[in-house]
Amino acid sequence: MPLLDPDETRYSEISDAMVDTGDYVTPRLNHVVYLEKPPLAYWATAAMFKIFGEHEFSARLFSGLCAWGCILLAFSMGSFLHDEKTGLYSAGVLSTFLYIFILGHINLLDIPLAFFVCLATWAGYRYIIGGRTLKGWLYLLYTASALAFLTKGLIGVVFPFAILILWLLIAKKGRDIIRLFSPVGLIILIAIVSPWLILVHRVNQEFLWFFFVHEHFLRYTTKIHERYHSVLYYLPVVILGVLPWAAFLIQSIRAARANGDKTYLSRIDKHFLITWIVFIFAFFSVSSSKLIPYIAPIFLPIAVIFGHLFKQYDDQAWQPTRKMTDRVLHHLPVILQSMLFIAVLLLPLFIENHTEFGGDLVIIHAHDWIWLILLPIIFQILMIFLPEMMRRRFGTGWFLTTYFLSALFLVSLIYPVSAFLEPYKSAYHLTQVIKAHLPANEKLYQYKIFLYGIESYTDIRTPVVENFGEMRFGMNQLSPDEKSRYFLSEQEFLRLCREKGGPVYCVTANKENFDELNKAFPRLHVIWSNGIYYFIRLVD
Repeated sequence: MPLLDPDETRYSEISDAMVDTGDYVTPRLNHVVYLEKPPLAYWATAAMFKIFGEHEFSARLFSGLCAWGCILLAFSMGSFLHDEKTGLYSAGVLSTFLYIFILGHINLLDIPLAFFVCLATWAGYRYIIGGRTLKGWLYLLYTASALAFLTKGLIGVVFPFAILILWLLIAKKGRDIIRLFSPVGLIILIAIVSPWLILVHRVNQEFLWFFFVHEHFLRYTTKIHERYHSVLYYLPVVILGVLPWAAFLIQSIRAARANGDKTYLSRIDKHFLITWIVFIFAFFSVSSSKLIPYIAPIFLPIAVIFGHLFKQYDDQAWQPTRKMTDRVLHHLPVILQSMLFIAVLLLPLFIENHTEFGGDLVIIHAHDWIWLILLPIIFQILMIFLPEMMRRRFGTGWFLTTYFLSALFLVSLIYPVSAFLEPYKSAYHLTQVIKAHLPANEKLYQYKIFLYGIESYTDIRTPVVENFGEMRFGMNQLSPDEKSRYFLSEQEFLRLCREKGGPVYCVTANKENFDELNKAFPRLHVIWSNGIYYFIRLVD
């Protein structure tokens, strides 16, 4: 799948700029200073570009490796808290959570952040329960917290220490809080973090205010990013994120209760894991800025709890009674979940024409879509009966069967998801048309949109009209001449088009923007459009 706009192409472009300019201190986006996030993930992706070349695989590799780090960490946690089989089940569950599977395949900062935050939190836990002799765990807490800070800022330090302190207070171990604070650990953290902070502030005098006040305090406490979401925003995110295991969780809890086991979480430190989950959920729920990827650190402790419950269920000999109602109730969650997946897969057949994107776009033809979703549907049907059939016939294999069907289902989704998203989440096809039809030495303007993917795939710097967004801070650092050439108001752009005399080439999106240009330039020519994106030649 091509890089998706805006997130994947944004982070890819920043890393590409580092490789091209040799400046690894100040991140740049569209040739302007971009100080919203620290540079660790950019550095890692830039290194991947130098090793493997610049393409989708290398752009996504660091995020994928960090997802694998989370999976291995889940194995370590489950093994330590209970046994190695629980660790294996926890790792298997995490690797097939819908949320982790999706985010682990795309170039975002949230999976790297989740890995370092979770590693730091786990290291602090191991140090506290292991006695004063395990200093290595304490130093790992500070090291991983520093790397989390360099990935996405202050929350990388706040999260591990806040979770650990709350857990100690809940567990009535308040005296151990002081043990978390280490002079050597602080030296390690400062030694890792401070070089970049000092260097970037030296060349960007407004950095400290913008980074710490605007991008941390104001982002969390105000609505400056205009993301108005309910306090319950993350509840469906978590429920959908743990699919396809949610239905099997209901089965395993029901079996444990029917078997008389009311302490099915007593053999792991549920206070620590639940504190971890509740803190992350509550922190982001009350924030004024909410996005789906933010809550990634919550899924690792959830996977460990799931792994523990599934291991117990797999080891039990319990079966539903012969009563039809009991058997139906036991299998109903899985049936409903599979039917939900199948209904979602069939939905594009009924929304072929996306009127909200202009009315002309055909997402995919029905005949092609049926073939793309055939395998996912087969795996969902098998999910309904095959795991329990293995359990009844062989007394084992329930988890392994469920895991492989889940993995195969998720892998089989890659092609249909790619086919569905590409038309309106990637600029790749647009850029191929631009390469073929934009005359040499002609500028390409972006009218009321900004697709980072255009520069990612064409290396063309495009002036922007009325869509400055997150580039506004860097834009204001430019010289007046450069600012006037590459960041234009609508009136400035219209005046430029009329003064130029010859044709002006631009791209835009959405029918509303197209209609504005069509009204201003009745003789415009549409070179290419897919109903969402428009590549246009303007003639006065």
